[in-house]
Amino acid sequence: MNSNMRAIMICLLGYFCFDLMAVHVRFLSARYSPQELSVYRNILGIIPAILFLAYERELTFKFSFYRIKKWRLAVGRGLLVAVAQFFFYSALASLELATVSALSQTAATFIVLLAIVLYGEKIGLWRWSAIAVGLLGAVIIVRPGSDLFSWSAILPICAAFCYAAATVTMRSFDKSVSNAVLFLYSAVAAACGALILAAGTIEFAPINSNLDILIILSMSFCGGFGVVFWMYAFRNAPSSVLAPFSYFGILNAFLLGWIFFGEFPIERLFPGVLLIVFSGFIIIWRERQANT
Repeated sequence: MNSNMRAIMICLLGYFCFDLMAVHVRFLSARYSPQELSVYRNILGIIPAILFLAYERELTFKFSFYRIKKWRLAVGRGLLVAVAQFFFYSALASLELATVSALSQTAATFIVLLAIVLYGEKIGLWRWSAIAVGLLGAVIIVRPGSDLFSWSAILPICAAFCYAAATVTMRSFDKSVSNAVLFLYSAVAAACGALILAAGTIEFAPINSNLDILIILSMSFCGGFGVVFWMYAFRNAPSSVLAPFSYFGILNAFLLGWIFFGEFPIERLFPGVLLIVFSGFIIIWRERQANT
């Protein structure tokens, strides 16, 4: 198996872990708030970050090793992740898995827009068209003004924006800063941010059973190792090779939602999901054209 194929398989495993995490959140959301679940996910998610450091042979007790020039930005990215998770988990409590997954794909559109605003990136007609098509697809799924509209449908889009901001600001760091160290900053900051958000808005409910403890552990490790697999894949293969496989998550979420929760949201998803996917492929195509 060549390096690209190995990276693709690991990338798919990462997306599958994210979707499994979403299933866990849906099971738990009837008994625990999104803020609580985010705290558990992020605190336990520090463990995969430490294991990733060990795998990359960068784990050390010399704290000077972890110092980076733009540490404030690294911490800010972690706080953005905590906010994104709050929106994402809140959406999972009231929307179908496939709907949340489809609307989350608008992150590709936001990445392009944020690159324009933050880095002055110039884009042409094709990418502007992709942005318009992607946003139109999201509007069709959300359906403002119709009987199917709910404010919960805005939450995955808010989460996508926050995840996109955390992703696009990666380019601000020097290339000498390792992914593993950035992941550790993000994990610790996200855990602190989730704790602050929860402490200011809710009271923690007691965990009801040992089964819930196991589900919370499984949820946290699925999310944490999903990030590890995703970072490993994008470090070992070009983004243009891996990016199309993000849409695997929509199909996977649709199947998991159908199997575990009997969800079959065809009417809500189509044709908006097709426009979002089409928009993403236009962006990927233009990225490849620009890099050749």
